[in-house]
Amino acid sequence: MEKEVLVWPFGKKNPRPPYKGDEDESRPCWKKKSIFFELEYWKFLPVRHCLDVMHIEKNVCDSLLGTLLNVPGKTKDGIKARLDLVEMGIRTELAPNLDGPKKTRLPLASWNLTLDEKKSVCGCFYCMKVPQNYSSNVHNLVSMDDLRLNGMKSHDCHVLMQQLLPVALRAVLDKPVRVAVIRLCLFFTEICSKSFEVSKLPKIQSDIVETLCLLEKYFPPSFFDIMVHLTIHLVREIELCGPVFYRWMFPFERYMKVCKGYVRNRARPEGCIAENYIAEEAVEFLAERLLSDKTIGIPKQRSKDCRRTSGAKISSIYGGEFKQAHLCVLQNTEEFSSYFLEHMEYLKATFPTFKKNKKWLKDEQNKTFADWVKKRVEEQLMIPENNISETVRWIAAGPCHEVAKFSSYIVDGVQFYTKLLDDVRACQNSGVYLEADTMVVASARDKNPKVCKLSFYGVVDEIWEMDYTRFMFPLFKCDWAESSKGIKVDDLGFTLVNLNRKGHLKDKFAIATSVHQIFYVQDPIDPMWSVALRGPQRDYDDLVYGEEAGDTPCDHQSCTDRMPSVESGEGEIGYVRAENEGILLNE
Repeated sequence: MEKEVLVWPFGKKNPRPPYKGDEDESRPCWKKKSIFFELEYWKFLPVRHCLDVMHIEKNVCDSLLGTLLNVPGKTKDGIKARLDLVEMGIRTELAPNLDGPKKTRLPLASWNLTLDEKKSVCGCFYCMKVPQNYSSNVHNLVSMDDLRLNGMKSHDCHVLMQQLLPVALRAVLDKPVRVAVIRLCLFFTEICSKSFEVSKLPKIQSDIVETLCLLEKYFPPSFFDIMVHLTIHLVREIELCGPVFYRWMFPFERYMKVCKGYVRNRARPEGCIAENYIAEEAVEFLAERLLSDKTIGIPKQRSKDCRRTSGAKISSIYGGEFKQAHLCVLQNTEEFSSYFLEHMEYLKATFPTFKKNKKWLKDEQNKTFADWVKKRVEEQLMIPENNISETVRWIAAGPCHEVAKFSSYIVDGVQFYTKLLDDVRACQNSGVYLEADTMVVASARDKNPKVCKLSFYGVVDEIWEMDYTRFMFPLFKCDWAESSKGIKVDDLGFTLVNLNRKGHLKDKFAIATSVHQIFYVQDPIDPMWSVALRGPQRDYDDLVYGEEAGDTPCDHQSCTDRMPSVESGEGEIGYVRAENEGILLNE
């Protein structure tokens, strides 16, 4: 091979000789041999170059959507692909009908969507509202007239493959084909994680091999170009080079935009970039060495940023909701944990007949704890040498009844809206998720409930700021979905929430810093239900000193809680869809 490359170097001065058919099969298929192969150690390197997951994911996403939606110029299906099947002697029922007078008709294959299914998928994308800074507005990417997605950037493809595409495909295609596509999307979600357990990498490798085998059963051979093949090698590079976010092109692409902003003279772009870069480096060096004050830039504790982003509406709150909000603050303040234990012992001693009735004791504690702890702290403050902290002193005294309400609030660097404001905005920032220890009862007569972790899904109804004189506590008043009949997980692992079935009416409040932001996408199968999805958590505490926030690794939560098994997609399906439709092509 090396001697043949030297005989045919190719290039502008040595053009490639014309191909002579079967007689010329022995000539090399490569146009160029890299000069790096002349290095003595090059052949011993386990990874000679890193595969860019960003572009692989984008190209796979474009091929997948183009083939499913039959987008001209993007699809891997067509008359040539069908004639290749005829030449290979496989899937003969997909052969094109060349007998038409003016148009060629292609049978609808297993990978093709019907017209109604295209409308369902594009309509699902068209109605999606995602959180702020999650991605570009998906609504603007959809063309309902052409039934396609236009103008997608690399990050848009990343978001679609990670979370949105599996949801949009829930109601379309045959189940085996749908499972194969969802498995491919979940593979990209797994390899883009910030951390890995090395012991799980062989399982991920076997999953992608099985996934590609499933895709080969239902998709045309023309679909499997070099980009789809490169997914096989990504897990090996993770084993050798570490997590993907250290090597992909996202931070470099973002920095290229910074460099473009340096250009003032378009006739000399390189000089502008070089001069501005040197000037910026010099200023930063002098600022760090000569100035004692903190320089302007990304704050190191941005994740602790909690502030109001809307005007306040002052309301006088009394009654049950006010007591619920105050009890929520008490329960989530660590200094009061010992007081809760002391109060429980006090209730058992005061009401010995209910000593074994855990449900009654818990309900009674929730009713009386706020008043009891106020008196208890006042008694302790009467002692000259007490060790009562300022936090316990002011919180036990109770909040002011004049409560400030907001329609938007930033918590740990994440923007939250109320549901009322969400309905008139292009983004969705009102969805919340909370995992907490909760007392669960089997029925209304159950006197011995169990304490276990329970997942809460809901939306923010109001945002309160409780005033404890020295402290301000932001609280979310939420409309939670009922846990028993309002939340379910389907056979593919999607978490479905029915927000119309409200529950936990006596426990509406949550500390703003304890919830996670999620968003809901209407289920294409049943509009009464919504698929709950979690966006990436922006953890700015992981920043290395001097690193910009744009390079901070952010991974997406998987759209399902497990990888669908191969058996879940079992079932015999034909290569031709049962629907009486076809693809018409102009000759």
